[in-house]
Amino acid sequence: MTLNRPGERAAMLWTFTVLLFCIWLSLGMTSIGLYRCCYWKETGWSEPSKALELEAPGQLPKPIFWIQAETYPLTGCNVNILCHGWLQDLVFMLFKEGYAEPVDYQIPTGTVAIFSIANMTPESEGVYICRTHIQMLPTLWSEPSNPLKLIVAGLYPKPTLTAYPGPIMAPGESLNLRCQAPIYGMTFALIRLEDLKKSFYRKRPIKNEAYFFFRDLKIHDAGHYLCFYYDGSYRGSLLSDILKIWVTDTFPKTWLLAQPSPVVQMGQNVSLWCRGPADGVGLALYKKGEDKPLQLLDTTSIDDESFFLNNVTYSDAGIYSCHYLLSWKTSIRMTSHNTVELVVVDKPPKPSLSAWPSTMFKLGKAITLQHQVPHPVLEFSLEWEERATFQKFLVDGDFIISNAEGKGTETYSCSYRIESHPNIWSDRSEPLKLMGPAGFLTWNYVLNEAIRLSLIMQLVALLLVVLWIRWKCRRLRIREAWLLGTAQGVTMLFIVTALLCCGLCNGVLTEETEIIMPTPKPELWAETNFPLAPWKNLTLWCRSPSGSTKEFVLLKDGTGWIATRPASEQVRAAFPLGALTQSHTGSYHCHSWEEMAVSEPSEALELVGTDILPKPVISASPPIRGQKLQIRCKGWLAGMEFVLYKEGVQEPVQQLHAVGREAFFTIQRMEDKDEGNYSCRTHTEKRPFKWSEPSEPMELVIKEMYPKPFFKTWASPVVTPGARVTFNCSTPQQHMSFILYKDGSEIASSDRSWASPGASAAHFLIISVGTGDGGNYSCRYYDFAIWSEPSDPVELVVTEFYPKPTLLAHPGPVVLPGKNVTLRCQGAFQGMRFALLQEGTQVPLQFQSTSGNSADFLLHTVRAEDSGNYSCVYYETTMSNRGSHLSKPIMIWVTDAFPKPWLFAEPSSVVPMGQNVTLWCRGPVHGVGYILHKEREATSVQLWGSTSNDGAFPITNISGANIGRYSCCYHPDWTSPIKIQPSNTLELIVTGLLPKPSLLAHPGPIVAPGENMTFQCQGELPDSTFVLLKEGTQQPLEHQSPSGYRADFWMPAVRGDDSGIYSCVYYLDSAPFAASNHSDFLEIWVTDKPPKPSLSAWPSTMFKLGKDITLQCRGPLPGVEFVLEHDGEEAPQQFSEDGDFVINNVEGKGIGNYSCSYRLQAYPDIWSEPSDALELVGAAGPAAQECTVGNIVRSSLIVVVVVALGVVLAIEWKKWPRLRTRDSETDGRDQTIALEECNQEGEPATNTSSPSSVSQGTSVELPVPV
Repeated sequence: MTLNRPGERAAMLWTFTVLLFCIWLSLGMTSIGLYRCCYWKETGWSEPSKALELEAPGQLPKPIFWIQAETYPLTGCNVNILCHGWLQDLVFMLFKEGYAEPVDYQIPTGTVAIFSIANMTPESEGVYICRTHIQMLPTLWSEPSNPLKLIVAGLYPKPTLTAYPGPIMAPGESLNLRCQAPIYGMTFALIRLEDLKKSFYRKRPIKNEAYFFFRDLKIHDAGHYLCFYYDGSYRGSLLSDILKIWVTDTFPKTWLLAQPSPVVQMGQNVSLWCRGPADGVGLALYKKGEDKPLQLLDTTSIDDESFFLNNVTYSDAGIYSCHYLLSWKTSIRMTSHNTVELVVVDKPPKPSLSAWPSTMFKLGKAITLQHQVPHPVLEFSLEWEERATFQKFLVDGDFIISNAEGKGTETYSCSYRIESHPNIWSDRSEPLKLMGPAGFLTWNYVLNEAIRLSLIMQLVALLLVVLWIRWKCRRLRIREAWLLGTAQGVTMLFIVTALLCCGLCNGVLTEETEIIMPTPKPELWAETNFPLAPWKNLTLWCRSPSGSTKEFVLLKDGTGWIATRPASEQVRAAFPLGALTQSHTGSYHCHSWEEMAVSEPSEALELVGTDILPKPVISASPPIRGQKLQIRCKGWLAGMEFVLYKEGVQEPVQQLHAVGREAFFTIQRMEDKDEGNYSCRTHTEKRPFKWSEPSEPMELVIKEMYPKPFFKTWASPVVTPGARVTFNCSTPQQHMSFILYKDGSEIASSDRSWASPGASAAHFLIISVGTGDGGNYSCRYYDFAIWSEPSDPVELVVTEFYPKPTLLAHPGPVVLPGKNVTLRCQGAFQGMRFALLQEGTQVPLQFQSTSGNSADFLLHTVRAEDSGNYSCVYYETTMSNRGSHLSKPIMIWVTDAFPKPWLFAEPSSVVPMGQNVTLWCRGPVHGVGYILHKEREATSVQLWGSTSNDGAFPITNISGANIGRYSCCYHPDWTSPIKIQPSNTLELIVTGLLPKPSLLAHPGPIVAPGENMTFQCQGELPDSTFVLLKEGTQQPLEHQSPSGYRADFWMPAVRGDDSGIYSCVYYLDSAPFAASNHSDFLEIWVTDKPPKPSLSAWPSTMFKLGKDITLQCRGPLPGVEFVLEHDGEEAPQQFSEDGDFVINNVEGKGIGNYSCSYRLQAYPDIWSEPSDALELVGAAGPAAQECTVGNIVRSSLIVVVVVALGVVLAIEWKKWPRLRTRDSETDGRDQTIALEECNQEGEPATNTSSPSSVSQGTSVELPVPV
């Protein structure tokens, strides 16, 4: 028989292969043995399957037995032993050597049983086997599996593993791995970590070592190896260090980097760092133009991988490279390595000069000139071009320039000198011009100057007063002199303090106030099953809004632990009290305990007697004249009646029945007549009423207030746990302080700022939201005496606590303009509050509180701008607004025609024969069915997707009957006049029916952007249609039907997006879509310079004290190496494969502009464009740091002066009693003369007290004339 056409030959081969599998084997003595199967493909026979051993009649096939470990079998780890049978529903038995009975058995649903050994111990070591038998025939057993030795490592010292001749070998070469132990007579084992199951080798020792020989190395033999040893009782050693084995025909690439810079001044030292992925291999440094290596590093001295060049000269300049140094012979090819050009100069390169924060002076602000040099510097010099003779010298290179009297607005440049050559100065930097102040006088500047001027005037006035007192009363006696000294001390204290305060400067204003959230306060209430007599059986419940609560504690009267309960799934705990007695009376509250914190106590629940209900709690927001006010009365039992009382009025003001445990009384319009003291009580629902004690009185007083502030969140108030939330509270009033409230309680404040003119604002920050941080937030502002009205509340909802709801649209998600749409949000619990959200809007559109488990949101007279994605959430209002997950979004289309769906195939529309494919009809409309059409077929396949926006049409075991053209369209399950459009047409092609073609690219696989490229697909049959395919795309790129055997696919002006892996197929025009096998894959690179990466800073571009910044460089291509560059430094700063660079700001050297680039590891000579520059700045700048230091110094002097004056006053106070006892005898005239001396200086004095009388200690009491 002659086969003329390739298609006939392939068909005959397929038929013959199928016939081989149709041979019937009847079990007999001649059928005993091992069976395997394999299949034929064009490249040859496949690998054989697992062996199936058929035993003699009456026995089952031998199972397969192997180990699967979470880690290496160390003491304490978990190990899984797998046993694979050949029939379903077998009983698997695990036996251990030395035990007659099985140690474990299993009856799995499939053909594999998993025996787990948890927490490995030395007792777990041994030899294991596995056997199976049929459940209904327990006497029909299988042959035992091959034995499995289980060894526990870690009982002996670890061995050493070395490679001979070396760890880097070429394919086809031989390799010996030597495992050496300190103990003789052990059995050795070798493991390759990449495949533990297939790479477990055992060897008997030669003395205290074993050799594992690989005769013909393959690529798949490369990997990480380790070894261990064990004794006859299967007690093992620790694992050896990991040894990486390379099997490659080319060496891995090395990288060379010059430190501190590739530009070196003559006489300096430089280090050349050589880095590569291969470990345990020596390195050699080469210089271009020289055959022999300059320096060598063997395997024992490559820890730092550095070559040192000391005292460089011009002869050291040149191009350097680094290569691996092998001590063994191998056929591996050397690849090209990156090079470093070393430049030796006699003068240091010029520095860069920049200004921070800008080159424009502002009133009262200084500018810091920063010099940047890529290597250590001895000293910097700053020069004024307008005053060439004036210079400043600094070590750190940061010069602070002030603009006093306009003298700072000049042109500057700088230079430096290095330590090795202190007499040689570098070239001067590029000049930098500083300009004068911009704008008018600021309020901060005017206010500061006014305060300082007033203080100076007060000081001058006080100084004049002190001088006048001393001149007027210089001859007063000792007592009056002490008083004068005291007055002078106090005055001088004020003077020194004021002088120091005049020198204090303003710090940086705090922009955000972080909210330190306490552990959420729990809720305490009572429940009973006797509504008319609750005290017969009472249970106290405590519930926490925090999902991390571990335990609840109930306390009575603030002391004495009553009981503790663990938290349930609903994060609550019950404390049953039973029938109340007199011993139960008291005040109760509860705490919730988390791992590291205890919550605030709950509101107190007071039990006052067996016939009296607990006292309720009354609260209200500040009353505002002319506005509605709600008064909240919270009880402790559900189903109670609530009554509101006002002092002076006998009858109740209002009565309400609450659904839960609280009621809200409303005063529609607050006036003066509504002021007074209010209280509330609760009572049972039916007569005879049982009343509670009245609540504590609450006074309502209308006060004059500022208008309410503007209050909002910067992002949506519906957040997930861990999100960052910032509240913004602002008012047009100036110099106001702000208070933030949560559920009526103050949680944070922000003081007024005198330095900022204009409107006042405060930002309150929650860095990471927890489940207990939700609630109703509001804010108020105030000055010295007047408060504002409360702001409108913002409901902060923390999601992901309850299951997500479902959101449906009625009549459907596609609606005509001008019609109404109802969105129903269906939750899982009753009594929740619902919120409707639209994508792109920060604030929820609508809120609804319902007693059921669903809410209907009406969108009235929708327009085109109402189109978009909607979602909903529900949450409880009593416990910190804990919410559900967001519902699945639903797209609402306001249009007169359905949007066109898209039909595609997964994994591709070009599918090999016999495989599975899924046709997806995907569109943006939810709740719609789909219909799939095939060309030239009258019937359609339907899929109803009322709860999904994807329509899946699976096709299994694809054949020639499935090929053809397909399309799909929507099929709404509601009556709608909206027009329906068909999708795109999809051609389903089946491959594997014709010989494969060949694919070539011209001019080559690497092409520059903008050039033209041609793909040539060569087939074996004429009159064919060729299809060009690209990996990652589900549709063919192009079709061609040439007259010959070849199709040319021309791609003009290729771009970077055209890079990828290409292939082609073809099919006969007489049998469309029955295509050939794929051609060999061809990878194309379109690059001249790869696209520039992006550079970002985390957590921000502002350095904080003691904190580092991580620069993240991200590129669009895989397999690249990133390099970071710092402006002013000629050499690259750092290299990284993941693109993360950690920058610190030691001595201010981290500040400046950064950029990054990358290069392909496959094409190391092609570098990308640098990223956009990213500037890192200091936290407050050197000027502010100097300001802070000055403030600290002045404040310390203030403390010293106050302490010194206090000591002086104390000493003088001790002297006062002795001075008082030294009063002399005086008459009335003497006293009068003493007073006149103070008023009329220069008049002669008359008689004075006798000295003898003073010395004798006598005193004469004389009347003093008025």
